[in-house]
Amino acid sequence: MDFDQPPVVRVTARDDHDLRRGEWPRTVPAVEQLLGEGLALPPGVTFLVGENGSGKSTIVEAVAMAYGLSPEGGSRNSHHSTRRTESDLGGALVLQRGIGTGRWGFFLRAETMHGWYSHVESLGASRDPRFHEMSHGESFLAVLRTRFDSPGFYCLDEPEAALSFSATLGLVSVLHELAATGGQVLCATHSPVLAAMPGATILEVGPWGLRPTTWEDLELVHHWRAYLAEPHRYLRHVLDE
Repeated sequence: MDFDQPPVVRVTARDDHDLRRGEWPRTVPAVEQLLGEGLALPPGVTFLVGENGSGKSTIVEAVAMAYGLSPEGGSRNSHHSTRRTESDLGGALVLQRGIGTGRWGFFLRAETMHGWYSHVESLGASRDPRFHEMSHGESFLAVLRTRFDSPGFYCLDEPEAALSFSATLGLVSVLHELAATGGQVLCATHSPVLAAMPGATILEVGPWGLRPTTWEDLELVHHWRAYLAEPHRYLRHVLDE
């Protein structure tokens, strides 16, 4: 079933939030821009691309929490916690939901999926494979097969961390199918392979905050192209020769 609107139309700050200027996470330009201007989320797939520390993962985590997803990954119905490390940004946000959309969603967070596997195993859910008996990449692919199968809101934080080149292409196919059937995706990534997905919206995250861009204009793409063309130009700066 296709929806006239995506599950999340816009992300804005709550009027009564108590996040203070000059304190993290508001010291991150992208977070400050989000709180001040809000963020419209179009249908389909939106990629946040930027350097470590730019705020892309913090924003994806916070939007996932505001949607009702577990900050350590999983769906609305599988909350668990091992150690609280998330910021308070999620509680400072409010989501404008699309009219007539469902509430299904899933947060795939690369760094905490091991804990989610243990949580699912403890529930004895018969529909799930034995994630812990798979390789890191195989378990990610199994999650994609079993959880990314219906229209909803999907948040992903650097999913390429566990995937080979060919598996990353497989993820592009999954995201394309989700978007075609009414699903909406917000994904933080360092992968030029993912970011090249046709039809995706790309927001580059950095000292400027959040800005729309194209794949060809991403700093990430420029660096990968230059490195693959002549690795020594980069390596001579980090290796003693």
